[in-house]
Amino acid sequence: MITISKPGSRLLPHILAAASVSIWGFTFVSTKMLIAEGLGPVNIFFYRFLLAYACILLLSRNRLFADNIRDELMMAAAGLSGGSLYFIAENSALGITYASNVSLIICTAPLFTMMLSRLFFKTPLRKGMLIGSLTALAGVAMVVFNGSVNMGINPLGDFLTFIAAILWAIYCIILKITGKRYSTLFITRKVFFYGLVSAALYMILSGKQLDLHLLLRPVVSANLLFLGLFASMLCYLMWNSAVKSLGAEYAANYIYVVPLVTIIASVIILGEPFTMLTAAGTACIIGGVYLAER
Repeated sequence: MITISKPGSRLLPHILAAASVSIWGFTFVSTKMLIAEGLGPVNIFFYRFLLAYACILLLSRNRLFADNIRDELMMAAAGLSGGSLYFIAENSALGITYASNVSLIICTAPLFTMMLSRLFFKTPLRKGMLIGSLTALAGVAMVVFNGSVNMGINPLGDFLTFIAAILWAIYCIILKITGKRYSTLFITRKVFFYGLVSAALYMILSGKQLDLHLLLRPVVSANLLFLGLFASMLCYLMWNSAVKSLGAEYAANYIYVVPLVTIIASVIILGEPFTMLTAAGTACIIGGVYLAER
């Protein structure tokens, strides 16, 4: 179990948040490989959460339910907002609009998190946090668009991406509330469970089926192991611990680093170019996160 041993210490939660988004940055390449092998986006989510849930049961299986119905509903809401609904909205958007649009719009999640934190907890909007967030967002735009992307607008696709960003912000707020009364391990297990249940219902209602024969391919099983064990179980534990310690509005700023890591992974693994505009965007992302976290 990942815990923050000293409430006053801020180094460890920053490391956990940075490690989480760094691993998540590689999931784009991994998911792209799985889609090329014939797996659908919903199936990929189901497999990765199923594997993560099976593993986390080995660590947390004594306590089944929250203290009361209200808290159990909060756990279900976390499973929807940070699991199934988030991935379904994001993956659906990718099917009908430009990937660059999705990558940029999803990075509005930290701004939505700050707004929700202000609304529900009266958290003051510090000038440094706002400037840092906007600077990092500008850096994301440089990295994603890179001066050569056709800025097409698809209202439905862009709307779904905004929904995904809002869902992740809601997830962070729920973590801030539930983290005061429950362990990170328990919350993460409940998120996986309700994410799985809701995804299974979606697959049944939409008529989608699991392509079990694809699991026999080494590239498929290897990437699903990465997504399930590292990008899901390990990263959700680290991220939930970071949010519990830093607060939703602080931890959310690390989301800006995800496209940065994705670009680096694409350069190393896929051989894509690293331009001067990408370098400038990288500097803005790092500087913006630093300003927001001070």
